[in-house]
Amino acid sequence: MRTAYGVETVRAAERELMARLPEGTLMQRAAAGLATACAQVLGRVYGSRVVLLVGSGDNGGDALYAGARLARRGAGVTAVLLSPGRAHAGGLAALRRAGGAVAAAGAGEALIERADLVVDGIVGIGGKGGLRAEAVPLAEAAARARAAVVAVDLPSGVDADTGEVRGAALRADVTVTFGTHKPGLLIDPAREYAGSVRLVDIGLELPAGAEVEALQHADVAALLPEPAGESDKYRRGVVGVAAGSARYPGAAVLAVAGALRGGAGAVRYVGPAGDAVIARFPETLVSDAGPKRAGRVQAWVVGPGAGDDAGTVAEVLAADVPVLVDADGLRLADAGVVRARTAPTLMTPHAGEAAALLGVSREEVEGARLSAVRELAGRYGAAVLLKGSTTLVAGAGGRGVVRVNPTGTAWLATAGSGDVLSGLAGSLLAAGLPAVDAASVGAYLHGLAGRFAAEGAPVGAGDVAEAVPRAWRGVRGD
Repeated sequence: MRTAYGVETVRAAERELMARLPEGTLMQRAAAGLATACAQVLGRVYGSRVVLLVGSGDNGGDALYAGARLARRGAGVTAVLLSPGRAHAGGLAALRRAGGAVAAAGAGEALIERADLVVDGIVGIGGKGGLRAEAVPLAEAAARARAAVVAVDLPSGVDADTGEVRGAALRADVTVTFGTHKPGLLIDPAREYAGSVRLVDIGLELPAGAEVEALQHADVAALLPEPAGESDKYRRGVVGVAAGSARYPGAAVLAVAGALRGGAGAVRYVGPAGDAVIARFPETLVSDAGPKRAGRVQAWVVGPGAGDDAGTVAEVLAADVPVLVDADGLRLADAGVVRARTAPTLMTPHAGEAAALLGVSREEVEGARLSAVRELAGRYGAAVLLKGSTTLVAGAGGRGVVRVNPTGTAWLATAGSGDVLSGLAGSLLAAGLPAVDAASVGAYLHGLAGRFAAEGAPVGAGDVAEAVPRAWRGVRGD
């Protein structure tokens, strides 16, 4: 499990550790890890040109001490001081002793143009808002230059706690973060600025409850439903799919395609696209009598391609089993009914749908994904999977840890991909996984299947569904 902690938690852990260590030890640990990463990025340290962008905080101190280590290995290191009177005194002295040079911010752009490596030590994890005006030209110069950019702890100008970017920020090729990941390194839009993230262990002792976590292969493998010797199709769970319409029969087909590969023993389809479903998947149990008369299910998926069929959505929400609500179902579901449900509800909006439910713009949701998923989960009392460049999963009520999905590819932004995910996660619900686990595992497999299906080229939603078994086997190591 990859975990991320907020600024206050990290600061508290740092204070506790510093109280037990000789003064300066923690910064030296961070600087050693940073210097090692910089050397790896450079490949050849001796003779290279390194520019340190140094702010007034400990972040700047980390950069200065790391620069001193690189200077002792033969690099030409120059520190550009954005606040000369407030630069870390010990780090500055160490750099000068190692033969490094110091320059004012005004000389920074020219130095960056000639550099092989730029180290971003402008703002630390406590920074809020975008870069200050005097730092913006340096960030722009770094973006234009051929030099690799390494950020110290996180890129300057991004919010460590939320992943928001409210103003100008520096884009890094590599971010070297200390002690633990920060939420902003895992969540877009800030994640896009971080590049490749490398974690340096500095000995922090952190509490059990993280703010954000990301499942890894082993975590997902432990959650996958596994049939036992006495299992039959009903004991493995039956998922009902109420989807599709005369206008959108393909949504039903794709949702069923995902459901058939999600671990449940059988799929019941209810809706007007029965002929299309049975033609593609003859193993599906098809009914046109409505959800109440379809037969017993352990979970429902409702909404993909439903058009304006509010009656079916209401009928599914009245069932005393877990329900996944997607697409048109999100628009048609009564918020009061969702909040009043006693069985689990999982909502799976993309940013546009989430924006409509929250009454804000799509841009606001995309710029503040973490707060959006928590607010939506709180308003509806439901687990929420917010799809997007980083898919987030929040538990009912929006409190506690939020999961971020680490798999996927931009090629998954294709028609019908979300329908496949809905069926897949709904099937996991029927197989017995709690809502947050079903959403997280479904998103993980779906993203991995998207990578396998695309392999760097355009891909259709049906291809993604067909690649789910390969993703499943890959997670299990089969």
